[in-house]
Amino acid sequence: MSDQRCAWARGASELMRAYHDEEWGRPSRDDAHLFEMLVLEGAQAGLSWATVLNKRENYRRALDGFDPDRIADYGQEETDRLLRDAGIIRNRLKVASLPRNAQAFQKVRAEYGTFADYLWGWVDGSPVVNRFTEPSEVPASTPLSDRVSKDLRKRGFTFVGTTIVYSYLQSAGLVEDHLVNCPAKPA
Repeated sequence: MSDQRCAWARGASELMRAYHDEEWGRPSRDDAHLFEMLVLEGAQAGLSWATVLNKRENYRRALDGFDPDRIADYGQEETDRLLRDAGIIRNRLKVASLPRNAQAFQKVRAEYGTFADYLWGWVDGSPVVNRFTEPSEVPASTPLSDRVSKDLRKRGFTFVGTTIVYSYLQSAGLVEDHLVNCPAKPA
């Protein structure tokens, strides 16, 4: 893939380039993947995506493969274990959000059949495809991310501010923001 990638992936690590080229902006309707990305985007708050991406496998190990049903049952013992785990981001509030978000995820899944059905309902089942030519055109948030963020918070989720939610929508492919000249932009 050429160096015409989106600016954030140019000159990046091999892991970051692979994420950009093969995952970011690709529509996901898989609840397991959607929960994983929700966890990782929340962990990113105040940090770089590279930091979180480099810890992804550590999170997978520490969080029972990102299984929301297991994480929903985490108590003080698991929270203490996570706060000692140097392989993940050990912010107390972020760690405390994990079982809360897993429980909220379960409730949404129970209400809608799948979390994907809930999430994709915000875009009528089709990705929002933007045609930005410059990195400066890509917003940090949008009215869509404002609405989704507000609804997620109402449902009990934490670490779902509008900027985090916009990144989440991009990562899960509900919003496709590859620059028009990026070779990873889906056809």
